[in-house]
Amino acid sequence: MSNTDLQMTENPAEVDWNFVKEQIDTFNIRTTGYDDYRPIAIFARDETGAIIAGLAAFTWGGTLRIEFVWVHEKWRKHGYGKRLVEAAEQEAIARGCQQAVVDTHSFQAPDFYSKLGYTLCGVMENNPVGYQQLVFQKRLAQ
Repeated sequence: MSNTDLQMTENPAEVDWNFVKEQIDTFNIRTTGYDDYRPIAIFARDETGAIIAGLAAFTWGGTLRIEFVWVHEKWRKHGYGKRLVEAAEQEAIARGCQQAVVDTHSFQAPDFYSKLGYTLCGVMENNPVGYQQLVFQKRLAQ
């Protein structure tokens, strides 16, 4: 293969991005037999309707995968993050999940997840350089 066969872009067409993702999803389903992927999105809004906190996650194959949790700086330390994660965990349990996983960086929220009962199970050094990417796991009560 020559370099002329490759196309690199910082702005891929959504259709191209989705095609590659769908191929991975098809492979994963065919290999594992799990075709139960379902997204979860949870938001907290202020009185004007503006989002002040949010969580994006999905369930698949008995696992809740939290992709991100965000709380506006003004609303941090008010319990919104905890409420978002606990709501996602409850929904995951209702969907039959046995565990939850999340990754965060050393400069983000490792203490937050530890306080919620998550156990550190993986560390990637220098991701980004000078920091760690941390992977946490939690068994969910059935």
